[in-house]
Amino acid sequence: MERARRSFTEEYKREAAGLVVSSGRSIGSVAKELGLRDSVLRRWVDKLRREPASAAWRHTTQATPMPADQASELALLRQENERRDLCRNPDMSFRFIEGHRDTYPVRLMCAVLEVSPAGYYAWRDRPVSERAKSHAALLAEIRQVHQDSSGRYGSPRVHAALHRQGRSASRGRIERTMRRHGIRAITAKPRRVRTTDSRHDLPIAPNLVARDFTAEAPNQVWLGDITYIPTAEGWLYLAAVMDLFSRKIVGWAMRDHMQVELASAALTMAIQERRPQAGLICHTDRGVQYASHAYRSTLMEAGITASMSRRADCYDNAPMESFFHTLKTELVHHRNYKTRAEAQRDIFTFIEGFYNRTRLHSALGYIPPIEMELKAA
Repeated sequence: MERARRSFTEEYKREAAGLVVSSGRSIGSVAKELGLRDSVLRRWVDKLRREPASAAWRHTTQATPMPADQASELALLRQENERRDLCRNPDMSFRFIEGHRDTYPVRLMCAVLEVSPAGYYAWRDRPVSERAKSHAALLAEIRQVHQDSSGRYGSPRVHAALHRQGRSASRGRIERTMRRHGIRAITAKPRRVRTTDSRHDLPIAPNLVARDFTAEAPNQVWLGDITYIPTAEGWLYLAAVMDLFSRKIVGWAMRDHMQVELASAALTMAIQERRPQAGLICHTDRGVQYASHAYRSTLMEAGITASMSRRADCYDNAPMESFFHTLKTELVHHRNYKTRAEAQRDIFTFIEGFYNRTRLHSALGYIPPIEMELKAA
């Protein structure tokens, strides 16, 4: 649960301050995004600005999504027309023309869609019906939610977000509207790289979770794992620790290696942030990072019990796999990072500014992790 006084690692402070220094954003806006007080973030920014220019991984640019190719819209429209989908519905054709008449000539679009210009102008001059007004209002709200999520939300989460705002439209209606207007969640094909090696002679902990991915309160079960992010400089490795109750990422670390120190740093952040009582279970795979003496010592000092998946069984740690899939499909696979520093800043913003505080989680009944923890307070 959220405590009145939070504790932060130096890595977290540096990343938060870096959002202000490198992006030109105001301290107030970044503090609000991360749930910090302005005065706290200002101290971190002042400290970062006093560091030498060679300090660890200073960032000068931010990754931005690749722009859409607007010229392809007309070609895609022609393909749709060839399948007769639009011609069966002149109203849909007229709506497309109305929405693109500042981009393409009206007569050209009418020719592609096989509708008459006279028909289009007659449609445009007709009084707007109440149903059309309702549809236009809903479409605008859908577009806003989709835009606020950076294109990450599909119809289930858009529906949940609108429901939280008091909108009573059904999920089916929202799904149909999004499909009709080509609004969909961004996706990407998965790429696999092995990040842990279970071929060792180090001690293996029993599987105490046994695929029971439920917890009654925060700090009962944590999950840990490691993934990778490609950059032009080489791999950036991310270790994360998740609280199973709220699916909140309570600890993370990013390095240019995946040695024991990476996993230990993420665990240390989680312990420092949460200060759990004895009896907590921390479940991971059998990788050498998690079976190492250093990692096990950190667990024992905090009174945490180790648990490990079966060999090469990703389903034994499914919620962590789901988080990494979300990170890749909603962020990483849509970026071309030039440096590890650029990737690190983007991932920090995703975890601390979006995933933990804003993103609606299906396993939680479409509420954000931080809201789940506040309910348990």
